[in-house]
Amino acid sequence: MPTYRELIQTSGLERFDAQMLLLHVVQKNRAWLIAHDTDSASAAHIAEFEALVNRRRIGEPVAYILGSREFYGREFIVTPAVLIPRPDTELLVELALARAPQAGRVIDLGTGSGCIPITLKLERPDLSVSAVDISPDALAIAQQNAAALNADVRFVPSDWLSAVAGEQFELIVSNPPYIEANDVHLSQGDLRFEPSGALTDGGDGLQHLASIITQAKPHLLAGAWLLLEHGWDQGAACRELLQTAGYEQVQTWRDLGDNDRVSGGIWQG
Repeated sequence: MPTYRELIQTSGLERFDAQMLLLHVVQKNRAWLIAHDTDSASAAHIAEFEALVNRRRIGEPVAYILGSREFYGREFIVTPAVLIPRPDTELLVELALARAPQAGRVIDLGTGSGCIPITLKLERPDLSVSAVDISPDALAIAQQNAAALNADVRFVPSDWLSAVAGEQFELIVSNPPYIEANDVHLSQGDLRFEPSGALTDGGDGLQHLASIITQAKPHLLAGAWLLLEHGWDQGAACRELLQTAGYEQVQTWRDLGDNDRVSGGIWQG
């Protein structure tokens, strides 16, 4: 029988992906694998590992194979109904945490897995956090994550802010679909398996961003922030949209890869 190390080496996958799949099979942590990598793998482990490897070889994302993805130090359930949480989005969370006032009301638009509002609530229990999504399947996953992580978040089925008419917030955040419809990346890698409606607006990538910037104004209290995640090349366009709409202190923040990632501004009313 091959050893666990040999299974990883001969899988044909990137080492990290192979390790994640193998750890899922053996239900152990990385420390165990380091200590036992020269042990002979059982026939059952080999068969299960090879089945998962075959799924990854055709491009299925590891997060969907495993059914979860880590975000801000917590595990979130993910399925093909929701976008896979990415480290870049942690910048949006950090900016929101720094700008949400004590006991403030916060809403996340297009919540997907719920990783943003759940993280905000768990990091800042004083906040009153809501989240909306147009997809019932996505909201079901978000609610499962909130229950699993014991986060008191209100989830509302809504096309952006339409279902919360009359409500106002001290902070609005969103990671909306912002990829251009003709972007070649949509037909490559993990994106091929993710819900297209969570990735692209079907146009130039700015349609949902522009819509949120306009719709958010009557829902923001004076002095409240609107924070939006966007593509690496959309910072200038987002700032222009925000400034034209009348937001103040408009700026863009860069992610760990030194790319424009989040833009926002204050609404004074």
